Amino acid sequence: MLEIIFFSFSIVMERRWKQWMLIIFMVSGTCSLVSVHQPPVITTALGHDVIMPCHLNISHDEKMESPPVLYWFRSAGDTDDNKLWEPSEKYQKRVDLLDKETNTTNKSILLKNVLWSDSGKYLCKLSVTTTRSKRFRIKGTETLLMVYDTMIFNLTGHNSTLISCEVNVTRDPRFVLSISHDAYKPQTTESARGNVVPDLLYITLSKTIFLRRKGKYECQLHLNKVLMTKSIFYYHLPVIEDSGDPERNISVANSTAVVEPDVVVFPEPWILYTAVLLVPLATLVGLLTAMLMCRN
Repeated sequence: MLEIIFFSFSIVMERRWKQWMLIIFMVSGTCSLVSVHQPPVITTALGHDVIMPCHLNISHDEKMESPPVLYWFRSAGDTDDNKLWEPSEKYQKRVDLLDKETNTTNKSILLKNVLWSDSGKYLCKLSVTTTRSKRFRIKGTETLLMVYDTMIFNLTGHNSTLISCEVNVTRDPRFVLSISHDAYKPQTTESARGNVVPDLLYITLSKTIFLRRKGKYECQLHLNKVLMTKSIFYYHLPVIEDSGDPERNISVANSTAVVEPDVVVFPEPWILYTAVLLVPLATLVGLLTAMLMCRN
């Protein structure tokens, strides 16, 4: 009976030992990982330049035998037409390395003059040769490039009591447009994502509100909770006699107005000045008169 118990115990311990050895082996393997890091989403304004990040992470116990070979592709496919680096004809003169050192771990690229057609997913790949793992290819996670255009925020052409905000963005429901008045968000009269046109690579977001009070109106474009761009509109109603034209009572400022405080000007108190001067003079005359009387 004791032999059976001992035999069963030895089998369990042997299995446990193998499991622990497997875990230790896996953990030791993670210490020598080579990985590629890409951000999940990046955004930029239409026509601007944007950095497409890609970083090679190498553990301290790995050693590169030769410089890594970089490949950047549109995720639509690894075809030559979708190749950013080395740039295909489609991306000629629009793509450059951020760090031109061959042994650097920074494999980010600069995409110039971003177009609507550049919206999409990108993948960074590297061909790496190390002393432990020899030659292999490794890739990062995809990066989604999202584009937005210049925001237009102004009075509507058909109604001077309405203010409208519009902006074109990459088609993605995470883009949200909002208007606030003195940090308060009034109810919008219109809220639209534009008509879906299959040939267009973007969609128009728009919001319109009533100009009920003077103050600071601000239109903001967010991607999730991150502010992408904003535009500010200052509105006030000066006191003007009614001339029959309601638009004459509208005054718009495109920058922060500096209002000087009201200053009340009082007249100079000359009577008080005279009284203050007469008091010491009268005292001096009285003293001189008393001294003369004492001598006499």
